[in-house]
Amino acid sequence: MNRLADLLATRRQGHALERPFYTDPDIFQADLETIFYREWLFAIPACELPKPGSYVTHKVGDYRVVIVRGSDGEIRAFHNTCRHRGSVLCKAAKGNAPKLVCPYHQWTYELDGSLLWARDMGADFDAKAHGLKPVACRDLCGLVYICLAENPPDFNAFAEVARPYLAPHDLANAKVAHESSIIENGNWKLVWENNRECYHCGGNHPSLCITYDDDPGITGIGLDGVSSGRLEAHVNRCEAMGLRSRFHLSDDGQYRLVRMPLKPGARSYTLDGKVAATRPLGRLPLPDAGPLMKFHYPTTWNHFLPDHSVVFRVTPISATETEVTTKWLVHKDAVEGRDYDLKRLTEVWIATNDEDRRVVEDNQQGVNSPAYAPGPYSQIQESGVIQFVDWYCDTMAARTPALSVAAE
Repeated sequence: MNRLADLLATRRQGHALERPFYTDPDIFQADLETIFYREWLFAIPACELPKPGSYVTHKVGDYRVVIVRGSDGEIRAFHNTCRHRGSVLCKAAKGNAPKLVCPYHQWTYELDGSLLWARDMGADFDAKAHGLKPVACRDLCGLVYICLAENPPDFNAFAEVARPYLAPHDLANAKVAHESSIIENGNWKLVWENNRECYHCGGNHPSLCITYDDDPGITGIGLDGVSSGRLEAHVNRCEAMGLRSRFHLSDDGQYRLVRMPLKPGARSYTLDGKVAATRPLGRLPLPDAGPLMKFHYPTTWNHFLPDHSVVFRVTPISATETEVTTKWLVHKDAVEGRDYDLKRLTEVWIATNDEDRRVVEDNQQGVNSPAYAPGPYSQIQESGVIQFVDWYCDTMAARTPALSVAAE
């Protein structure tokens, strides 16, 4: 921790981070313990749990979690560890089960986590004391967040801001049309830094740039005062139609929401700019409303469009490996082959994700070199990267003991 504290205290503002932030296993472990084990993490869209007994498993660092819809319709999360001798309870990535049964000794749990049956444990055994350990869980307009901390930070402030932006997209009535998980051989912060700028887009994302406007006045975070008149006009037009769209960055920098325009004439992320799904997902009054762009550190960025939505989840695997999971959501009653073509729906972001994987991996390989030295960010093109790195460093510094003691 002393090394981390020194690196945080001496980092150069407006520059990339020093090499150990992207390579050191000890700093990676500190990232897990300081951020991923303490913050609210996006896990899944709620539509993946369509009925009681539907469950999805997820792993974050050393923690295994099962998220399940109960018989009462509520979504809950539990540590995926049997209270007997610790076996993994649910081994599949997803499924449906009337009860949660440990495959080792068949201890059986209700969908609310209470222990229902444990064979031959004696008359003095108290089943009520051995229910599954809960994980904090919230369903925000069809997006399920979890928090591994025993005392989670406040979620309500974020939820209250995000709800009016998300509500028109009606994600509760969605289904997952397709999902993809890729491993990027790069540190999770490099994945985020790449996501937070479009400086690289013109040279790396030919299919995305057909519809996505890489003007930094539209894509940037606005820290340097650069803004686009077209963005402002688009936001005003959407707001006039009752669609919450105006730029909102939280005071601590952890999340942002804004509705951005696509290129003129474009309606969705497709190679011809036309809609990808003819049955809309949501109740948006403008077919050219563009994507509602939402990020929430450390795990998710999202694009919610009038015809479909795309949600992304970032999961760190090691100091130099990160899983990026993408899910394409359409209306639950949309029929493949009639209301949408799967290739057309997904091809832009499948290509873009693979292109991002390549640039992140190239970035990591260069950072691995002892010759690497942090260079300056572009204030015009990389304001979003500066904002992310500042959030990361401020969060780590506030929670790193050596720095906290020095501050006192």
